[in-house]
Amino acid sequence: MQLILASYLDQAGRWPASGRHIMAQYDERCVVVYQAFRPDIARFAAEHGYFGGEFSYNRMSWVKTSFMWMMYRSNWGTNEDQEAILAVWLRRDAFLYILTNAVHASYPQGIYSSREIWQVLVNNSDVRVQWDPDHDPAGDNVERRAIQLGIRGAFLRQYGRGGWIDRIEDITPFVAEQRQLAQAHNFAPLRTPLEHPYPVPDPAVRERLQLDTPGNVQGW
Repeated sequence: MQLILASYLDQAGRWPASGRHIMAQYDERCVVVYQAFRPDIARFAAEHGYFGGEFSYNRMSWVKTSFMWMMYRSNWGTNEDQEAILAVWLRRDAFLYILTNAVHASYPQGIYSSREIWQVLVNNSDVRVQWDPDHDPAGDNVERRAIQLGIRGAFLRQYGRGGWIDRIEDITPFVAEQRQLAQAHNFAPLRTPLEHPYPVPDPAVRERLQLDTPGNVQGW
C-alpha cells in the first residue's frame, strides 16, 4: 500500500481540535482523496487508473480528504454500496481548481452578497463544498469540521478520466484490518493515513471556503 501511515492517537494529539480544516495526506504533486463504492466499481478504477465500467457520470460524486470522515460515512466499509474504499491521488493543481470553483451546498452568512446570488451560483455550479463534523474511530463527532467536495458534469468527467488522477489504490483490506480495532475501541495500535492541514495558497479561496487553516502550513 502506498499510503503513509501513522499512529491515530499520535496524530489526534496534534491535529487542530476545532475549526474548518482540510485534513489530508499530500506531497508536492498530489493530494489523496477517498471514495467508497460497490466492489465492481472500485475494482475497475483500481485496475485501470480511471473511473469507468458501472461508474455513473450522470450524478454528483463526493470526495473526502479526511480518512476518518470517510470511515464514518461508510461505517468502515460496511455500508451497502460502500464496501470498497479507494484512495485517489489527485493532482494538486486539479484539487486547487476544484476548490476555486466550489460553491457552498448550503447558504453561509457573509460569503455571498445575497441568498439569491448564492442560489444562482449553486444551481449552475459543477462543484459543491460542504463542511461536516469530523469523527473519531468510534464514530463520535469531534469539534473540527471536515470538507467534502461534490463534483459533477464537466468537472466529474475531467476527474474521472480526464487526466487529473495520478493513481488509484483499493485500500479495502487495510480498512478491514483497522475496522476491527476501531470497533473494539482499541485505539492504541490503530494506524491511519498520515494527515496534516492542507495549505491553500490563495487567500481569497481560503476566505470563501471559510478555512481556518493558515496558508503557510507545512506539509509532511
